[in-house]
Amino acid sequence: MELRHLRYFVAVAQTGHFTRAAEQLGISQPPLSQQIQRLEHEVGTPLIKRLTRGIELTETGKTLYKDACEIIKLTDAALERARNVARGISGTVNIGFACSTAFNPAVFSLLHSFRENYPMMHLQPQEKEMSGLMNALEEGNIDFAFIRLPCERSKDFMCRVIDTEEMMVALPRQHPLSRNNAVSLIDLKDESLITFPREVAPSLYDQTIHACEVAGFSPNLGQQSPQLTSAISMVGGGFGMAIVPDSLSKIDEKNVVCLKLKDTLLTSDIAIAWRRGDSSHIILHLLNLL
Repeated sequence: MELRHLRYFVAVAQTGHFTRAAEQLGISQPPLSQQIQRLEHEVGTPLIKRLTRGIELTETGKTLYKDACEIIKLTDAALERARNVARGISGTVNIGFACSTAFNPAVFSLLHSFRENYPMMHLQPQEKEMSGLMNALEEGNIDFAFIRLPCERSKDFMCRVIDTEEMMVALPRQHPLSRNNAVSLIDLKDESLITFPREVAPSLYDQTIHACEVAGFSPNLGQQSPQLTSAISMVGGGFGMAIVPDSLSKIDEKNVVCLKLKDTLLTSDIAIAWRRGDSSHIILHLLNLL
């Protein structure tokens, strides 16, 4: 039994006439009658009663008609789902986030646009530190990633910057300098600097230390926060100061004040990274939205 036999049978049953069914299917009547006869031979019993002015389904035909309609419906749906995946308008998209990038408004805006334009796509987020994120991207476990630059391994991938953030100084609210609009790094030379493990974002870590050295001092390295995001809480807990991206300054922590830096411009770029040579529909849709 072939799927087309069921389609022919359903067409005849719905139109109630061989001639009209043949016209609907775009074939001549004799081949249509032959295909129905083959189907009846396959089933082993008549499915259709040939009348003078049309047809009538037998009891067996009525039973097969219900199942045939369901089979065709499921088949068409399966084909459409497969085509949608091939066109990149449905399926699952595995998205990687470097820690702290999820707080960036440009990331939110892009993902919102993606969901609006491709509502049948299921977005599956994963948050990792930079080295783990780069490995997951390289191994194909994620389709693309939002990363924070500078990042040495970014050269191994295609990247597009979507936003540039100023780095801010996070201070305890009771700190003497907390009422200022901005502060120089040299004014903080005696403060404990809360850092994150260098392996989380090596280039950003080195950039921060270098900025302090350019300002004229070697930073007093205090306790480490597991990630960039947890540094805000540690500042609020009185462990020291932290240099964080502007988007993290929006975290509602009542015991922390974030100030702009004077005399130095520390920035961090948010970028989308994907594998070189990857021209999948998912990547193309994403770049078109950008």
